[in-house]
Amino acid sequence: MSTTPILQAAPTAGQLPSTIRAGAGHWLRSLHRMLRFDLRRARQWALMMAVAQVFMGAGMAVMYGFFYPEVDEVTALYIATGTPTLALIPLGLLMLPESVNQQRLEGTFDFIWSLPAPRTAQATSTFLLYTLLSLPGMVLSLVIATVLYGVQLSVSLLIVPAVLLCALMAVSVGFGMALAIPKPMVVSVITSALAFVVLLFSPIVYPPSHLPSWLFAIHQALPFYNMAVVIRAGLSVGLVSDLTRSLLVLGAWTVAGWAMTGWVIGRRR
Repeated sequence: MSTTPILQAAPTAGQLPSTIRAGAGHWLRSLHRMLRFDLRRARQWALMMAVAQVFMGAGMAVMYGFFYPEVDEVTALYIATGTPTLALIPLGLLMLPESVNQQRLEGTFDFIWSLPAPRTAQATSTFLLYTLLSLPGMVLSLVIATVLYGVQLSVSLLIVPAVLLCALMAVSVGFGMALAIPKPMVVSVITSALAFVVLLFSPIVYPPSHLPSWLFAIHQALPFYNMAVVIRAGLSVGLVSDLTRSLLVLGAWTVAGWAMTGWVIGRRR
């Protein structure tokens, strides 16, 4: 009997591997691994971000109270129900872009995107992580403002999808902007301008009737006022009249953030 070994040709450089990692199972496993990776990195700064959220939310609620010689019931309700919006905005629209900037400056940005995981799973991990991290600081800010002004909230089930939509919108737009703009200095200028606009000119903790009609018309197309509308609708009765329009505006901004992210992901090789 012949014992001549059977030789198999080695795969050439142009051949594909016999096993290709693809499908929903691989994507979900990659998402799980990226979430674990991102959570480990987040332990270094998550607490500081929560503190910044509380300062932005509850701190601004205290500051705006100084602007009124007397805070009546309606004014206190506006301030208290606007506090969650002020707490949600910094994490997604300010801190997340700056985090991407820091990764670019440290040289870790390209390393993270080179990890063996689908880029859609990496982006989804970022969306989920920052959306979840934004919730504790928002809740604490709302509790502080409510106790401070002694208001009675009318909480409805609408508050759950409202908060999740606002948090996801802020994270989507912030992440998409940070990816689409490759120059960290430009991103820093935009985030600084956003903070200025939100704090001074957005009708979040006061009625839009306090603004000129032309400025309010601009805010109706921007996300900040509409974030306050949908969250206020879940915390009060009688203060919100055009909820559907605000939901559509926030949905459009969320899709725009996803589109920017998808465009950048598709271009990277």
